[in-house]
Formats: sequence, C-alpha cells, structure tokens
Amino acid sequence: MNNPIRIAALIVATMLVASCGMFGDKDEELKPMELVKFDQTLKIKKIWSASVGSNAEFLRLGLRPAGDGSRIYAAGHDGSVTAFNPETGKQIWRNKLETKLTAGPGVAEGRVVVTSQDGYAIALDAATGAEQWRVEIEGESLARPLIKDDTVIVQTIDNRLEALYLFDGRKRWTLVQSAPALTMRGSASPIVVGQTVIAGFDTGRIIAADLDTGTIIWESLLSPPKGRSDLDRLSDIDGSFAAVGQDLYSSGYQGRLAALASESGQVLWNREISSYSGVSADWNSVFTVRDDGEIVALKRINGNEIWRNASLLRREPTLPVPFNTTVIVGDLEGYLHFFSNIDGEPVARLRLGSKAITAVPLVMANRLYVQSDGGNLAAYVVVDDRPKRTQPDVAEDGS
Repeated sequence: MNNPIRIAALIVATMLVASCGMFGDKDEELKPMELVKFDQTLKIKKIWSASVGSNAEFLRLGLRPAGDGSRIYAAGHDGSVTAFNPETGKQIWRNKLETKLTAGPGVAEGRVVVTSQDGYAIALDAATGAEQWRVEIEGESLARPLIKDDTVIVQTIDNRLEALYLFDGRKRWTLVQSAPALTMRGSASPIVVGQTVIAGFDTGRIIAADLDTGTIIWESLLSPPKGRSDLDRLSDIDGSFAAVGQDLYSSGYQGRLAALASESGQVLWNREISSYSGVSADWNSVFTVRDDGEIVALKRINGNEIWRNASLLRREPTLPVPFNTTVIVGDLEGYLHFFSNIDGEPVARLRLGSKAITAVPLVMANRLYVQSDGGNLAAYVVVDDRPKRTQPDVAEDGS
C-alpha cells in the first residue's frame, strides 16, 4: 500500500473509531434509565386480570379503562369492547366490533362510546353491549369520547371538535381549529366543567365552548409556538386535563404548565414545564411528567414545587395518577411504579407484563385498574399489613 492510500485509510479508520465512540456515548445517553432496587414499604396485590384485545404496542392509541361506579369497561385495538365486574374481573358482556379501535371508551348516561381507526364514533348500550349507532366523524380520534347529559363530544387528530346527540349520533355542532405543519401523534381528551367543554389543540391553544351550542366562551394560548423550524414550533396540548372545583390544570409540549379559571380562562399561575402527558391533581397537589420522564409535584394553590423524581428518565412514564397515599405511573417495559405523594420516594414496584403501559391508569374507589399495550387489564389494591387491634377502642361499662 503506498503512502497516500495508507494515510487516507488511516484517516478513515480514525474517523470511524471516533464516530463509533461518539455515537456509542449518545446511544448510552438515550437509553432508558436502569431501575434501582429499593426497600418496598407498601404492599400491592393484584386481585384479577383479563384480556381486552390484541397488541397495540407502538401505536400510541387513546384506549384506557373507564368506570361508571358499578362496572369497568375496556376496549382493544382489535375491536373488542368488554364490561367487567370491578370486584372479581368477571366478564359481563363483550362486543367484537368489525373495525380497529383507537380511543375510548367514554362512559356515562347508560352508553359506552369508542372511536375507530376509519373515522367512526360507535355507541353501545352499557347494560348489554349492543350497538346503538355508528356515525362518521371525518377523521381518526385519539381522544377519549366525552359524554355529558344528551351530548357526546369527540375530538379528531385534525383539530376538529364534534358534538353528537347521545341517542342517535346526529351531529349537533362542530368546532374546527387550524392545524400546524407538524404535530405530535395524540390528542388531549376534552373535559367538561359545569356546562362548558374544554379542549386543547395542536396550536397550543385551549378553548372553552358552550356544551349546548358550541359557542366559544374563551380561548387561552397556553403554549405559544417558538423557534424557526416546524420542529421547534411544536406546542401541542396532547395530555390530560385536570379540574378541581372551578380550577383547570393543563400543560403543553415545549410550553407551560398552568392553572386557569375554568369560567374565564384567566391564568392563575404557570410554570415553564414541557409535558405531552398532561396533568393530574388531588386537593393538595398537581402532578405531571416532563417530556424527559422526570416526575414533578407542585402545590395546587400556587404552583410551588414540592418534589421531583428523576428515576424514570427516558422510560416514557405515563401521567402520574393519585392512588391511596401514592402516585402511580406505568412505563415502557410494563412496570408500575408507586411513589409517595408526600416526598416522591419510591414505595412499591411491580410488573403487569412485558408490554409497554402507555394508557393512564384508572382509579375507582379503592382499586387501581391498568391496561397495557399488549391488551391486558389488571386490578390492584393496597394491602394493609398493620396488626389488628386486640383491645377495644372504647372501654366497656364506662371503666
């Protein structure tokens, strides 16, 4: 080999080694954080599990369990919609719809509503599972349908908010927002406060509309787009809303987490936190997960930080949900993580299965219901291991 060729080969080899090291370091940085062992101080017990449909991994669908107080309802991507006894997991009914499902179920007023991949909203009877109606909504929906009184609200991924009559699916009103050139896959599920529907859009805007007419009551730009490129200007509101009393909580990607007055849209406080998972809340705290996987707890009244936990970085944790004295999240490897709602320290961990958990867990009464992307649904309770009292709380005969 002559000198020029040898020198060229040496340069190429050196560049390859350097690039391998460089990309290796980057790959290492992008890996999900390894789980660390800890002393579990809370005992969690699985009380039943069931299958709700085929594998929906990597699809980022809006399928999560819902309850009406007496039953748990779940939908699978393969078209299965099932009602379960929440105590035992016994199947009450199942309807296999001939379509792929993308969001739901929404449950209220004796109806169960899901949306399909081919752009339909489908209503079932909550008592029997019989199909009541099926109407076209002109687009795919990844937001759970909202049922309030005689109205069903569905939101499609092209920024269209549709109101349908609950009893026959006829269109009641439509609200359309412009869509940016680039958006993330997902939609924030609308919520209702009083008679006002509140929805978030890919423009970073929150809109409150009258439930009966669709008239816009107020608008708030929660996450103003920033930067020059379409990627930099992503400002989607795709995560869950939370409402406590008349206060509304929301977050946006590459934007802010804020508390707003639901009757006016006035911002009560805000913090620079980027999240595409949204917000959950109890009477004292607001919980979110940053886009890097860090879990954050804030004071509900003023937004002051209470704690942070970075143990799940890059593990794609779900939105933290208050449960008992903890907040619970699922992750990309099927683990459920329980953190103290007081200081954010881990108190328990278990695994539902090998498939990711991207659906926000459901808490109903004293039970936790979790659906994996693999189509498994499981119910959990906290086990009280405290020793039972052997003495009466009140002395007998007044002694």
